[in-house]
Amino acid sequence: MEDRRRHEQPTNSVRRSLKRKLQDVLIEDRHICFSEDVSQQDLLSEIRAQVEVLELTYSSVEADRALAKRSINILSELAKNEDIVNLIVESGAVPVLVQHLQEPQLVKEAVAGLRPYEHEVEKGSAFTLGLLAIKPEHQQFIVDAGALPHLVALLKRRRDDQNVRTVNGAIRKAADAITNLAHENSSIKTCVRVEGGIPPLVELLESTDVKVQRAAAGALRTLAFKNDQNKTQIVDCNALPKLVLMLRSEDAAIHYEAVGVIGNLVHSSRDIKKEVLLAGALQPVIELLSSTCSETQREAALLLGQFATADTECKVHIAQRGAVGPLIEMLQSPDAQLREMSAFALGRLAQVIMLVFLFIYQDTHNQAGIAYGGGIVPLLKLLDSRNGTLQHNAAFALYGLADNEDNIADLIRVGGVQKLLDGEFVVQPTRECVAKTLKRLEEKIHGRVLSHLLYLMHKSEITIQRRVALALAHLASPDDQKSIFVDGNGLDLLLELLQSAKPKHQKASCVALCKLAEKASTLSPMDAGPSSPISQANGSMLTEFVCLLLLMHFGQCSMVVTGYIYTGSVEVNLRIAQDLLRAADQYLLEGLKRLCEYSIAQNIRVENVALMYDLSESFNAVTLKDACILFVLEHLDKLDVKPWYASLLQRILPEMRNYFVRTFTRPVETDLRQ
Repeated sequence: MEDRRRHEQPTNSVRRSLKRKLQDVLIEDRHICFSEDVSQQDLLSEIRAQVEVLELTYSSVEADRALAKRSINILSELAKNEDIVNLIVESGAVPVLVQHLQEPQLVKEAVAGLRPYEHEVEKGSAFTLGLLAIKPEHQQFIVDAGALPHLVALLKRRRDDQNVRTVNGAIRKAADAITNLAHENSSIKTCVRVEGGIPPLVELLESTDVKVQRAAAGALRTLAFKNDQNKTQIVDCNALPKLVLMLRSEDAAIHYEAVGVIGNLVHSSRDIKKEVLLAGALQPVIELLSSTCSETQREAALLLGQFATADTECKVHIAQRGAVGPLIEMLQSPDAQLREMSAFALGRLAQVIMLVFLFIYQDTHNQAGIAYGGGIVPLLKLLDSRNGTLQHNAAFALYGLADNEDNIADLIRVGGVQKLLDGEFVVQPTRECVAKTLKRLEEKIHGRVLSHLLYLMHKSEITIQRRVALALAHLASPDDQKSIFVDGNGLDLLLELLQSAKPKHQKASCVALCKLAEKASTLSPMDAGPSSPISQANGSMLTEFVCLLLLMHFGQCSMVVTGYIYTGSVEVNLRIAQDLLRAADQYLLEGLKRLCEYSIAQNIRVENVALMYDLSESFNAVTLKDACILFVLEHLDKLDVKPWYASLLQRILPEMRNYFVRTFTRPVETDLRQ
C-alpha cells in the first residue's frame, strides 16, 4: 500500500526535481526519434528512465502531467518497433501505463474545473498499451494488470466536453487498444463483455466523429468473431440499425468496418442472419459490391456468401436484387482475394441461381428488362468460369433470354453467338444447353429480327457489323443467304476478317464461311456433268476417229476416255486423274472432267493445295477450284504458318468471293439435290 501511495502522490522534493527537468525537455521537439545504432543497453536504460518518471508522476499537477505525457510519447514511439516491445514490457511499463489510463484526482490548490493535459495522458497510455498488445504473448498480461476496466471507462468519457477533439482521441485509442487485446483471444473477448465494454462501443457507432465510428466498429468486429454471447449482446444493444446505416456511408473506411462487423455477427448464426436481413442489410451490402474500395467489395462478397446459407428464399432475393452481375464482374479482378470471395459467393448462390433464372426468364417482360439492364454481358462472362455449376447456370439463363425476340439483336451485338460457339464448357449438360440456345436463336432469325440485324450490319460500327455477319453465317436460313451476304454486304465483311492480322478474327471468319458452304452445297460424285454426247453415236466413224486421236496423244488414259465416251460413266483412278483431266478439258468432255476434278480433290493436302489450285486454274476446273477454296478455309490453322500462305490467300480471295456469290444466287433446288 505504501508503494502504491508513493506512486500516486510524489514527494515535494521529487516534484521540484521533475519541474527542473520539465523546463529542459519542453524546448525539445515533441517527436522523439532514436537512431538505429543505439545499443540495446542504452534503449533499456532509456525505457527504465521513462517508466520511473511515470511511476513518480501520477498526479493532476501540471508539471507531472507534462512529464507523464512526454514519457508516454517516448514509449509509444519505441513501441512502434516490434523488436523493442519486449524490452518495454520487461521494464515494467505495463502497470504504470495502466495506472495512467485513469485521470488522477485534482489537487486541492488546482483551479476548479481546470484539468491540465485533460484526456491526453490517458489517450497516450491507451495508444501505447494497444501497441504492446499487438504481440499476443502480452495481451493477457495487460488485462491482468487491470487495463480493461479503465479502457471501458475511457469509452464512456464525456463527449460533450469542451475539448471534443482530445476526448474523441482518447475514446478512439481505447477502442483500438480493446481491439488489439481481444484479437484472436477468446477469453479476453469475454472479459470485455463482462466489464461492460459492448454497450458503449455500440453507442459510439453513432458518433459524429468518423474516426471514433471506425474504431468502435473495429472493436465490435473483433469481439463478435467466434463469440456467440458477444454477438447476442451486440444485437441486443440495437447495433444492427446503426450498422446498416453505416453500410450506406460515403466513407469507405466506415462501410468497410460495418460490413465486417455484420459478417462476423452472422457467421455460424442462423438467427442473427435473419435479424440482419430484417434490419435491411441486404440491399446496401449488394450495392457495396460496386464500391471503389476493393476491401469493401471483398467483405461484401463474403457477407453475401454467408447470407446465401440462410435459406433458399434469401438466395433468390440476392440474385433478384442484382448481386450476380457485379459478382461476375469481380471474377475478372486482378485482386486474387477479390476473385476468391466473389467465387465463394457465387458458389453459394449457384445452387439456386438456376431456379431464379427459371422463374425470372419465363416472363417475356423480365427477359427484355434484364437484357436492357445490362444483364447479357455479365452472363456471357460467367461462361468463362471454370466452375461447372456457375457456367451451366449462365448458359441456362441465356437460353431463357434467347426466347424473347427483343433480346436477339442485343445478344448478337455484344458477341454472344461467338461466345456460345467458342466456349469451353465443363459439363455435358452445359454443352447441350448451349446447343439448344443456338437452335433457339436460329429459329428467331426472320421477320423483324432479321430486319433489325441487317440494319445493324449496315449502320453500326465495324465491330458490330462483323459480329452480326459472323452470327448470321451460323444462324440464318439458306433462303436468306443472298439477301444477307450478297445484297447486304455480309460476305465482304467475312472476307475482310479473313485477311485480319488477328488469328482470332481469321479463325472466326473461316468457321463462318465453312458453315455457309456447308449449308449451301457439298462436293460429291453426283456433281458430274451429263453423259458425253458422243456416246449417243456409239459405233459410228466419229467415235472411232476420236478414239484413235486419244490413243495417239494420251496413251494409257485413252482406254479410260474411250470407255467414258462409249458408256457415259467410268471409275477414275487417282494415278491418272490429272492426265485424264487434261484430255477431258481438251475434248470438252465435261462429265469426265468433273469426275476427274472430284477424284483429284480427294488428294488435296496442306503441302500441295497451292499446286492443286494452279492445276484448277490451268484447266478451268471449277469444281477442283472450289474444293481448294474450301480446303483453305477448313485448314487455316495449319496453312497460316506456311511462308506461301499469304500469297495464296491473295490469289484465292477473288475466286472465293465468286464461289459464294455463285452458291448464294443459284436456285435453292440445286443446293438440295440428292
